[in-house]
Amino acid sequence: VQLQASGGGLVQAGGSLRLSCAASGRTFSSYTMGWFRQAPGKERKFVAAISESGSLTLFADSVEGRFTISRDNAMNTMFLQMNGLKPEDTAVYYCAAGDLWRYSRFRDKYRYWGQGTLVTVSS
Repeated sequence: VQLQASGGGLVQAGGSLRLSCAASGRTFSSYTMGWFRQAPGKERKFVAAISESGSLTLFADSVEGRFTISRDNAMNTMFLQMNGLKPEDTAVYYCAAGDLWRYSRFRDKYRYWGQGTLVTVSS
């Protein structure tokens, strides 16, 4: 599967952005999907994940209550709604597809990655 992330940009602290991840292929609904982010000079970290059907979601503590993850399997697209953005949310955001929900926090368990979209939050 090929993934294309979009929706990044520059926003002031407290603002909102909605990221999208468009997938090619007919097997999108069979994958656990996740969002990760990488700040300059830092390692890539887990942000959120959603199960194949969308019935289960998981968030990093740092974004819990501010971010929402969703997916539209008919449209082969996943979303990350980011509210209450903070300067520390500044990073390149990557979407990824993996096989097993129980490993959804773990970067190395994802098989396919999008190219990333930059989110910059100004103070």
